[in-house]
Amino acid sequence: MKKSDWILFRYSLFFCLLAPAVFSQKSKPKTPPNVILILADDLGWSELGCYGNRFNETPHLDRLAAGGMRFTQAYATAPVCTPTRIALLTGQHPARVGITDYLDARDEKFLSPEYVTLNERLKQAGYHGGLIGKWHLTGDYTKKKGEPSKHGWDEVICSETGYIANGDYVHPYFFMPDVPAKTEGEYLTDRLNQEAVDFIKRNQAKPFFLYLSHYAVHTKLAGKPDKVAKYQQKPGVGTRQNNPELAAMLESIDDGVGQIVATLKELGLSGNTLILFTSDNGGERNVTSNAPLRGGKSELYEGGIREPLIACWPGRIKPGAVSDQVVNTLDLYPTLLELASVKPAAGQVLDGISLASVLKGSAKPLPRTLYWHYPLPKPHFLGGRSAGAIRSGDFKLIEYFDTGQVELFNLATDPGEQTDLSATQPDQRNQLRTQLQEWRRTTARVQPTINPAKP
Repeated sequence: MKKSDWILFRYSLFFCLLAPAVFSQKSKPKTPPNVILILADDLGWSELGCYGNRFNETPHLDRLAAGGMRFTQAYATAPVCTPTRIALLTGQHPARVGITDYLDARDEKFLSPEYVTLNERLKQAGYHGGLIGKWHLTGDYTKKKGEPSKHGWDEVICSETGYIANGDYVHPYFFMPDVPAKTEGEYLTDRLNQEAVDFIKRNQAKPFFLYLSHYAVHTKLAGKPDKVAKYQQKPGVGTRQNNPELAAMLESIDDGVGQIVATLKELGLSGNTLILFTSDNGGERNVTSNAPLRGGKSELYEGGIREPLIACWPGRIKPGAVSDQVVNTLDLYPTLLELASVKPAAGQVLDGISLASVLKGSAKPLPRTLYWHYPLPKPHFLGGRSAGAIRSGDFKLIEYFDTGQVELFNLATDPGEQTDLSATQPDQRNQLRTQLQEWRRTTARVQPTINPAKP
């Protein structure tokens, strides 16, 4: 054999031996990302340092935003907790599900196990699902019809078995009487944070979906005394703004974010874990201010529904990204399905859109029209009224069911919703009102009674 032929033979043999390994490596399915979804309770849009707050201290959340993407126009699907949680876990608008207000202690309504929850769908990709903390979709807790164990979770940890009422943050927990303390004088947020760390360590060898659902900063406010004392000494301390109790509770949530990030780094999981942080509705105006936004929890003004949203996935989401994309709680379900390469169930209705392209850095904004449906038999105790709303482009219209009154705002020039344009832009008003009414007619399970507008 000639030398040249021998060389050619050796190279051919090398590539023949190499090819199976190369092709088998390429054909090997990619491991889907771990997902950690952290939900704060009643946290307003302007409470985090990365959103401009200079009183509260949230260094870990600020670093999370600096290492990922911060959304400036993210919305909760409702101005109160239960319907937003419905949207998150079902991917369907609460108007479609028929639960549009929070569930009280003896409520006959509950999230039916017939709905395919996000954790159940992610199981199709081999995810291990864990709920830690607040559920609030059970209705009458004595009947247990909608409790989390009926919704496919692999682990349910420190989740209420009784009505949460005004909150409870130091052991023994009245809404979790069967949960023993792990430390003396245990603080609930600290306990949830530690359970999250333990869950990650316990499930590091397989894809996991962790839903860390904090009870804080829901009133009745109760921060850890040492943290409260620190904030009481800061300049500008107040009650409705720069509240030391709220700041202390938020810092405890932030501490947990730091612990989770450190655990992921320690286990080598950072590059394959998406962390999402958001809230279920705006802050309560009796304990905080959502300025420069108007209103708060229970209201369809921006202060009641606009939320912080942070997404961090090292190596996949560009650090320091800021997105003006209009997004909604409803979008988390289809986004996570796409990232996990899971299709919706046959016939499953999803009312949101996938934000996967946005997270990957798409510069082209996705056009959105968002709807809110909040019918009430009487005004909410925090001041909210029976109403619906629509945002299309920069314009937002609120229609009040109790009087038939409408308000129209241009959020591009008036994010604080101070100038009602309904009288000066009648064409825009009528178009959005008709669009909102048509959406409600085709989507809402319960249609409101609308009183005629007063002259």
